[in-house]
Amino acid sequence: MALTIAFCALGIFILAAVSLSQTSAAQTSTPLGISQPTELRIKSGGWWPTKGDASRESYAGTAACAECHSHRTATQQTNAMAHAAVRAADAEVLRQHDTLSFRVGPYHEEIVTKDNKSVLTVTTSDSAAPFSAELLWAFGIGHMGQTYVYEKNGSFYESHLSFFSSSQSLNVTIGQSPAVSQSLNVTIGQSPAVPGNIEDAAGRRMPAEESQRCFACHATASVTKNQFDLNGATLGVTCEACHGPGAMHVAAMKSDTPQNGAKTIMNPRSLDPVTSVDFCGACHRTWEDVVTRGFVGVGVLNVRFAPYRLENSKCWSNPDARLTCVACHDPHLPLEHDLIAYDSRCLQCHVNHRGAKPTADYPGPACPVSTKNCVNCHMPKIESPVQHSSFTDHWIRIVRPGQPYPN
Repeated sequence: MALTIAFCALGIFILAAVSLSQTSAAQTSTPLGISQPTELRIKSGGWWPTKGDASRESYAGTAACAECHSHRTATQQTNAMAHAAVRAADAEVLRQHDTLSFRVGPYHEEIVTKDNKSVLTVTTSDSAAPFSAELLWAFGIGHMGQTYVYEKNGSFYESHLSFFSSSQSLNVTIGQSPAVSQSLNVTIGQSPAVPGNIEDAAGRRMPAEESQRCFACHATASVTKNQFDLNGATLGVTCEACHGPGAMHVAAMKSDTPQNGAKTIMNPRSLDPVTSVDFCGACHRTWEDVVTRGFVGVGVLNVRFAPYRLENSKCWSNPDARLTCVACHDPHLPLEHDLIAYDSRCLQCHVNHRGAKPTADYPGPACPVSTKNCVNCHMPKIESPVQHSSFTDHWIRIVRPGQPYPN
């Protein structure tokens, strides 16, 4: 699901006799300013998203964070990442669409929500016994889409069909071939071919490692002491997903030496530019993740990997803190959709009137066309037919008509 779910989206500190300096961000800085794969990052010292070596007891919970950071915790709940995963019973999409159905080949798939329970049922025209499973988790808030997860015989399964906001249903299709389903709503990464049996029509079994990766990005503290365990985990990306387990920090702030509090919690804003982008890339894919996992050359499928796209930009040739993910997107606030709002970010690096020459503080040249709507021209929306949505391409460039999509 790390590849197949497009809606996407963390934990951990060691609560032990470790010197406070070891929990700082310093040792996670990127050598020579080069992107690193997430797999390598999480093996290093200090905190990194999706790292799972801390104990359950090292987490304080969002309520404890809110005692001092009430405004931040309140606004963070309005960010889509806070709802990267929810219980199916709490999924607003399923409440608003209490019956979702679709036919693929001989299989009729239906999700019915009633009495705070969503049940996936698959029947077939050959009168075989129906398949039924209660959906337990919904991945993605539904702004672009939502995929569902259920359990069977101790394994997690990803639903064969997903809800996409572009159609507001499961029933958009192109073509009616009895041999091959051209369903637009087959979950990304799953085969569009007609399933071979009724269980495959319901969903795809997720290998244990994949399940762990998915929940590590869509939930907080789903992995503790390097063991995948959803008991006690918090669905969605919360404070401690990005800042690390906070029990030590809370204890320090309530002690006689609150000045030590900053040493016991992670502040991602202290990271150098490349490390900062890699930090977000732990779930959104670092440049190195995309390259080493073979996502280069797949066309518009990699448009959603913003860190990779950004670091291919000419603007990134000299990494700058003014061009990191958090420089443009505050993770404590909802995503800003008004493109004009990003002009001020661009003009932090670019001189803002024609004829002006770049300086040390403003190394970017002036745009000969305008100082407004920068994103609209230089970061175009890319339509991804497989992902049924448009994504802002973070490969900042001069876009010319007919120019091929850069990989």
